Amino acid sequence: MSVPRDGAPRRRPEATIALINVVFLMLIFFLVAGTVAPPLDPDVTLVRTEDLEGRAPPDALVLLADGTARYRGASTSAAEHVAAREETTIRIVPDRDVSAERLIELTLELRAAGAERVMVVTERGLE
Repeated sequence: MSVPRDGAPRRRPEATIALINVVFLMLIFFLVAGTVAPPLDPDVTLVRTEDLEGRAPPDALVLLADGTARYRGASTSAAEHVAAREETTIRIVPDRDVSAERLIELTLELRAAGAERVMVVTERGLE
């Protein structure tokens, strides 16, 4: 600390400029990071689908809560389903209450019957 001629100690300058620079850089960072996804058009009103009854895709194998498999309303087995289709990709729409063991069992049956790919169709909501 240096002492001027009048004898009073001289105070060191505060580092406020560095603090202001850091805060400014943080502000810029959060402004850029917060606008990565473009917002929806304010004139658009999204469709509400919570009251609609969901339906399985027409080419999907539906697995009911009791473990039975249906295709287009008719009961079927994994081997029958794979044999009746030309496509080797099978879609399964499981009931919410079906056991995971039954779903895995059906998936293995489909693969053993010749399905190259088994996809599980689920519900996803926009929140």
